[in-house]
Amino acid sequence: MPASPSTPSTPSPKSRKKSRTPLVYGAGVVVAAALLGYVSYRATAPEPPRSGSSAVADVTADPRDGVYPELAKLARRDTGDKLALGRADAPVVLIEYADFKCGYCAKFARDTEPALVEKYVDRGVLRIEWRNFPIFGAESEAAARASWAAGRQGRFWEFHRAAYAEGAKEKGFGEDRLKELARQAGVNDLDRFARDADGQAATAAVRKDQEQGYGIGATSTPSFLINGRPIAGAQSTETFTRAIDRAAEEAKEAEAAAGANGSAK
Repeated sequence: MPASPSTPSTPSPKSRKKSRTPLVYGAGVVVAAALLGYVSYRATAPEPPRSGSSAVADVTADPRDGVYPELAKLARRDTGDKLALGRADAPVVLIEYADFKCGYCAKFARDTEPALVEKYVDRGVLRIEWRNFPIFGAESEAAARASWAAGRQGRFWEFHRAAYAEGAKEKGFGEDRLKELARQAGVNDLDRFARDADGQAATAAVRKDQEQGYGIGATSTPSFLINGRPIAGAQSTETFTRAIDRAAEEAKEAEAAAGANGSAK
């Protein structure tokens, strides 16, 4: 049975307020948001589905079913994004909405993500874009801001690895603990790290990611988009490789079709 995404037992008043003000990206996103919310429910339901995966990576005879162009446009492809791995022009973008206090997010980070980096990111096929989506209260939000601050010194992914290490979550994310994680991550200027983590820019960056997650209907962590295809939960590596392979093939076909149309003009 695939791992379920984590859901907050008692969302903070701030989180509840944000969840009532989703962003609007277009009519198609309304459908996608409802679907992602439904998949989050299926992934946390007590009984697994009778067949197939509870992820949205499953497709019908048309491999483009379940893909939402409006959601694909959420990929930022910013070459200066410190919270991203891989080429900005990679044909496939995986967007992850996650919380550092989420056990299933840690499972994905330890069990699945390294394999995806080796198989796809290192070959230029995949780009991974992180979105801070803190849903478990004050410590979640503090860890999110701290990760952004580590990124300001080019150490986001090292902080990410330290924060998701086995047993790290159980130690909490208090102020001293976050500084220790930054030290483990190789952040050079810890004073600047502390200032950045407590600054308005960190708060704004985290809020932007969080509101985007709520805007697409994410209600739990981890939630993913792969070229506009939603996936909920720390699914098996096979689920992700299947979705990435399909997205890469679709991108290749789209590029070939665009080239053919250009030649015909």
